[in-house]
Amino acid sequence: MVFWNKSEAIEPVFILKGFPGLEYVHSWLSIPFCLAYLIAFIGNVSILSVIWGEPSLHQPMYYFLSILALTDLGMSMSTLPTMLAVLWLDAREIKASACYAQLFFIHTFTFLESSVLLAMAFDRFIAICRPLHYATILTNNVIAKIGLFCLLRSMGVVLPTPLLLRRYHYCHANALSHAFCLHQDVLRLSCSNARVNSVYGLCVVIATLGVDSVFILLSYALILSAVLGIASREERLKALNTCVSHVCVVLIFFVPVIGVSMVHRFGKHLSPIIHVLMADIYLLLPPVLNPVVYSVRTKQIRLGILRKFARGRRF
Repeated sequence: MVFWNKSEAIEPVFILKGFPGLEYVHSWLSIPFCLAYLIAFIGNVSILSVIWGEPSLHQPMYYFLSILALTDLGMSMSTLPTMLAVLWLDAREIKASACYAQLFFIHTFTFLESSVLLAMAFDRFIAICRPLHYATILTNNVIAKIGLFCLLRSMGVVLPTPLLLRRYHYCHANALSHAFCLHQDVLRLSCSNARVNSVYGLCVVIATLGVDSVFILLSYALILSAVLGIASREERLKALNTCVSHVCVVLIFFVPVIGVSMVHRFGKHLSPIIHVLMADIYLLLPPVLNPVVYSVRTKQIRLGILRKFARGRRF
């Protein structure tokens, strides 16, 4: 049993399970996970490099895409150290302070991704519904303020959770379900009254992911209404085509989030490996697929990446 309170300075140590029942193939499992992290890193860095290296892409849409790429990098890097430590070295122990720091960054980048997707929906709404005012509304100063607000909002709502977790007693079996720390996973190990954390966590999810998803849907309802009012079929398709990439990344983010919630709520009878895989998908899928979507769907990004690779081969 482990405790951590004011009178006892012993810091709890949690055990990262990784993939229950599949410990004997951890070395093989490390291959797809390493590839996923590598693709996420190369893809998002390539997008950042192209956008900042091409003056023609210094536009609001691509600035928001840059923020999304940075968020995806942060999300993937938050789980990378412990995931590879478990798969490569079978290093399962993690001190409580390191665990709280990790869950802070994981949840901060999760909520930040949701906020950035909402900002990108707002960008598409202004571009299609208020095209004449696009440049005057979304100035560089406004974009910087939106990005800062998204970051402070995400950090602000997550910050109380590790502070509250630090005050609890941990006297149950100290084994976590994943190869990284998540708030609910740590919370279930507490033998203190954790109702405050539980209710606060639910309110945060509703106030961030819930509100963001509603406003994204509202934005696209208004966009669709505006597009249907365009007389030319070609212009309608052109306007909708600018939203396809964003719709894809919204689905890539929110579908796994809904899946994880459904499995957590209704799938208690399922194998633990299902819960583990769903959490891994929810955290790894957006950083891996978002750069692929924008590289395939956005001509300017695709050509910029191809030019960079061609230039690199010449050297």
